[in-house]
Parts: sequence; structure tokens; C-alpha cells
Amino acid sequence: MQEGRPPEGLYYGSEYTRAEINAALRAEDPFELVPSRDENGHGSAMAAVAAGSRLTGENAFNGAAPEADIVVVKLKECKPYLREYYLVPEGVPAYEESDIMLAVKYADSFAVPFSRPVVICLGLGSSMGDHCGSSFLSGYLNHIAVRRSRGVVVCGGNEGNSAHHYAGSLAPSGRGGSYQDVELRVGENERGFLMEFWGNVPDTYNIAIRSPGGETIPPVRLGTDQIDTYRFIYERTVITVQSTLVEPGSGAQLMVLRVEDPTPGIWNLRVFGVGELHNGSFNIWLPIADFLSSEVYFLEPSPYITLTDPAMALGVISVTFYNDVNNSFSLESGRGYSRMGLIRPDIAAPGVNVSTPYGRRTGGSLAAAMTAGAIALFMQWSVVEDNIPLLESKEIRNYFIKGATRSPDIAYPNREWGYGRLNLAGVFDVLAGV
Repeated sequence: MQEGRPPEGLYYGSEYTRAEINAALRAEDPFELVPSRDENGHGSAMAAVAAGSRLTGENAFNGAAPEADIVVVKLKECKPYLREYYLVPEGVPAYEESDIMLAVKYADSFAVPFSRPVVICLGLGSSMGDHCGSSFLSGYLNHIAVRRSRGVVVCGGNEGNSAHHYAGSLAPSGRGGSYQDVELRVGENERGFLMEFWGNVPDTYNIAIRSPGGETIPPVRLGTDQIDTYRFIYERTVITVQSTLVEPGSGAQLMVLRVEDPTPGIWNLRVFGVGELHNGSFNIWLPIADFLSSEVYFLEPSPYITLTDPAMALGVISVTFYNDVNNSFSLESGRGYSRMGLIRPDIAAPGVNVSTPYGRRTGGSLAAAMTAGAIALFMQWSVVEDNIPLLESKEIRNYFIKGATRSPDIAYPNREWGYGRLNLAGVFDVLAGV
């Protein structure tokens, strides 16, 4: 079996060229030459929707930009200790932020030697983070997006209807003492999960926790970076709370709650205001649905601010999805705005029962792939054919916003649709002055 060599400048991974992949496709056993495969079909479906070749016959299919060249990066799964810390269920794909950033760097590197524009499409995300685009990955994508002849597209995820976000508000009163109860339902056989509490500046908050059996954790100690572990007496549950008064990336207050072996039933989080309250708003997020082994959800959730990271990054093209059969927004799609009210997403694209060579699939990643294919076609006209040669992601986003389809009975921008539905023909109509 032939092992690939790491890409230039990297010390791990295997790189296979176009010639090696084509030789493998002609071989009797392709995996003898290229020992790599897509185990879950997620990336293959995205690549097909974005730039799959035309298929005729009974299973006719055509990708959005069938003549585009494809660079596929298969991500390395995260290290076992991270899977254990984040309590990711067995067999569920999970990746490290640093590896995703290196994958983006690798894809971006093809712009120079091939002298052509590059569209980078990310079909993954996390519900952890400040939801303001302050993560390291968001910052790196912004760095790539301002380069000429680049387009960066990010899906908004599938967390809109998962009940994994709670938006709370304590009445600003100029004094502390007010509180709000947050109820969380935990199903049977849940191994555990992390959830993040984010409090808006300038306020400070604290949390007390009550289990379904009635045991109580008093308000946690607050510090610049405080970690406390609580073990319940009559239940197996162990909760570790890491409290950060000022989180370095965003400046907001962050409390991370790691819950091991949670007792099934209704958990209560009592959120207190500490000292004077001026804003009063806070948010709590659970992990994405794939990272939970049973039903875990808030009893009074908010479907908004459920775009996954890094879709909140300001430099990328952030995409939600809808059903193009009846032009209805998909309940599963993530929704904006950002935690601080910045307008995200940009546009919505079809993502329900999308035709792929592997059958029909639904999800935000397919909407992002379709948008990436549309951007590749636009960059063929603008960059390759020298009509707008010095194009960058922010300009592409604004062209697609101008060309988006908008319904007369909906006010734009909004939390679901952004500025409207993907419409490549509308972009060219704008350019033509139609």
C-alpha cells in the first residue's frame, strides 16, 4: 500500500496529486494506490454538490460548477484526550480547531501556483464559543477572506430547532440580587456534556445548580480563571465549573460547565446578577446534537443565535438553508444574529432533500456547497475572464447580497434569511443594470 507524503511545509498528513488519484481510479484496487476514503460520505456529498461532474442516465446529476477543480482535505480526527474532555460519543467525528486552520491554509496555498481563484467551503461547525466571531478559526478565516481572488463560504449548521440555546435577561436595576431560573431536560443514558454560559459586558453573573434529585450546588466562586469540581452525594453526577471573568478573545464573562453522568430529569440553573446590572442579558449553549448521546435540551429555548462557529466570522459568506420546493425556511437551520446583534447570516441557499450522487440529503453543509459552486462560477467570470480581477470575499458577499431574491412580505435583513435567497442570475442582472 502506497503511503502519501505530507504536504510541503507540514509535518503530518498524506498528499495525493491529480495524477495519483486518476491512476488509482483506473486501478483494479484504487485503495492500493491511494489508501484513503470518506467513511461517512459527508465531504463527498459536499464536493459533488459544489463541483460534481455531469452524470447522465437514470441517476442524472450535475454539480453547481462541474468544470471546477477540487482540492479535498480530509481532516484528522481529534486526539482521544479531547474527545474524553468534551465527552464526544464514540464514533462521532470531531476535529481540532488547529487542524481545521491548517486545512484552510493548505487549500488556500493553491491560489498562487495555479494562478487561479480559490473558493474555500467549510461544512462543519460548533455551538461552543462566544457567537461573535472571536474564535481563532474565525480570525484566521477573516485573514484569508481579505486576500484577492478568495471566497470563503461557511455553513450555519443545523441547530435552529435543537433547543440547545437559552437566551436570558435579568432586569437592569442598578443593583444585584435578581435571578432567573433556567430548566434543562436530560434524557436517559446520557454520558455527559459541556455547556457554556456567556454574560454580556459590563455585567457579572453567578450560577447555582439543582439536580433532579434536589441536591444543590451553591453559587460558584468567581475569579479571573477559577476551576471547581462538585460531586453529588446521592447521585453519580460530577460537575466541573471553569469560571473566567474576562474571556481573552471576546472580553465577555464565560463559565464552562462540564457535566459527567448527569441524572435523568429536569435540572435547574439559577442565574444571579452580581453587583450592579446594566445590560442584564446572557446566553447558554449546549453542544451540537451529534455530540450528545440522548435528548438534552432547554425547556424554554431560543431558536436564534444558533449559527454554529465559524459562521459568525465577519469576513466569510455565512449561509443558512431552506426548502426550495416551497421556499420555506428549514426549522433545523441555524439562525442569527450574532450575540452582539451583528447581521449574520448573509444569504440562504437550498439545503433540503438536495440531490447528490449518494441520494438526497439535507443540511447546512449542502447549502454552503451549493453557494461555493455559485461563487466559483462568478469568479470564473470576474477573475479568470478579467472582468473584476481583484475580487475578495467581502466584495463577493456584497454582490451576492445585491443579487439575492427577496420576498415582498419579508423584511430584510433578518435572522433566518439574512439578505435573501441565493440567486446567481440575480447577481449578473445587477451587474447588467437590469
